[in-house]
Amino acid sequence: MIEPATSPRKRFRSKLGLRLDSTLPILGLHDLILTDLEFDFHSHPRGQLAYAASGVIKVYTDSGSWIVPPSQAVWIPGGMRHSVNPEVTSEIRHLFVDPSCLHRFPNQCSVVEVSPLLRELILRVADFGDDYAPDSPASRVCAVILDELQALEPSRLHLPLSSDRRLQRVMQAMINQPEADTGLAHWAAKVGASERTLRRLFIRETGMTFQQWRRQLLLHEAVERLGRGESVMNVALELGYRSPSAFVAMFRKALGRSPGQYFRQV
Repeated sequence: MIEPATSPRKRFRSKLGLRLDSTLPILGLHDLILTDLEFDFHSHPRGQLAYAASGVIKVYTDSGSWIVPPSQAVWIPGGMRHSVNPEVTSEIRHLFVDPSCLHRFPNQCSVVEVSPLLRELILRVADFGDDYAPDSPASRVCAVILDELQALEPSRLHLPLSSDRRLQRVMQAMINQPEADTGLAHWAAKVGASERTLRRLFIRETGMTFQQWRRQLLLHEAVERLGRGESVMNVALELGYRSPSAFVAMFRKALGRSPGQYFRQV
């Protein structure tokens, strides 16, 4: 499995402080998480919606990673091993959904666009914790948010990973140096496989060609760096684009909005 972080961070085991065996439909939690914390992989029976009211978070599972700016929230199915890590100091709201409701939601990590209504619902429900009556205004707000969350869609910022050890080595090296424009022949020699084998493995393991996966990696890296406050010009040039306008065109084509629009608070 590819390790999530490339910089030293403090290891932290998740301690939710909630009664996850509660029968309430949604349990809420909010926290300020520092950027030098790295959460251990863990799982829980409840599904989880994680939303950064400020900052940028990255979610890792055994099958890939998702980068989540403030305009989106990420859904993590119940029972899935995962780690939610801040890329900058982030104010995060978590909603934990009762297992009896999970049939209504995807069984894979997915991302939902956070509309103004959904944002206000998340912020409000996260303050409820696990201490509200089943038949109360709070429970009725939870019912509304369960309906809203059925608009979940697969993320366009998913970076699929691989179970093949040779491909894992290639991917980890590319993740460590995303700006390096290194061809498949170089990686084939590094891991002792033919170019044809690596090309076939990329398609089989990720559903993408080598070049498509590298473009997705660059998009991931771009969103992460922009979320940390770096300028469009610096990100564009450091990631090897000919000009900021070429980078913005790529970004708009991939995500439907310019970087400025994408990171604008809802």
